[in-house]
Amino acid sequence: MRGALALLLAASMSCGAATPSQAQTVPIPKPAPKGRDMQISASEPQRTPMTTGATQTVPPNPVIPDPRRNLPANIFATFDATQKAQAAKVSSYLSSLQTLVGNFVQVGPDGSKTKGDFYIQKPGKVRFEYDAPSPIAIIADGSSLAVRDTKLATQDIYPLSQTPLRFLLSDRIDLLKDTNVVSVTADDVFISVTIEEKQALIGTSRLMLMIGARDGQLKQWTVTDPQGYDTTVAVYNLDSSKKVDPGLFKIDFTNYSVPPG
Repeated sequence: MRGALALLLAASMSCGAATPSQAQTVPIPKPAPKGRDMQISASEPQRTPMTTGATQTVPPNPVIPDPRRNLPANIFATFDATQKAQAAKVSSYLSSLQTLVGNFVQVGPDGSKTKGDFYIQKPGKVRFEYDAPSPIAIIADGSSLAVRDTKLATQDIYPLSQTPLRFLLSDRIDLLKDTNVVSVTADDVFISVTIEEKQALIGTSRLMLMIGARDGQLKQWTVTDPQGYDTTVAVYNLDSSKKVDPGLFKIDFTNYSVPPG
């Protein structure tokens, strides 16, 4: 499970064991006992759907694409007018978002599924809360990204600039200008844009963004790490009008507590 998260959030790094210049492991202090009447703080968000309008009560079944498909043989990809318009549509949608909350289903490289809630506030802030029994929480505060494991009592810190999530969290983005887009495809269901990154000593990673062809909303993304392993995240019950508590994105390096059970 923890490896799948590393693939999702640090696909441009070595997922098994990041070097000191890439990640810092911070032990998490043991949580103090809590009283039953203690309120949930900003760092302990309530696990209720944060949506407006119609909600999708049944989680979607993620489509498992191959981000290596339809890639040009020439590394200098060229796109026709239709593909450029499709990429511009995705860029415009991503740039229009300032906040986004909802639920997600993640499929790891081994086919295992996990679910949870997520909260985004641009630029650069995100929180993923995984449903029990997963011990994982992921927080980005605008510059750093923390992967917390309450079972192992560890916290891995990555520069946000070295994770594929930065493309989703940028305040404004033009995918064709600001990233290395290698594929733009569309059908009746999705518009898919694949971004590729190459780093010396690490290898090539890819991020495939998939937007609904009809409603123009974010549906899912797939990260392929340099070893070729894919992690897919499908999102639903999206709400871009909800005000998000800034405290959700605070990385606490000195204290951590779990919600009362």
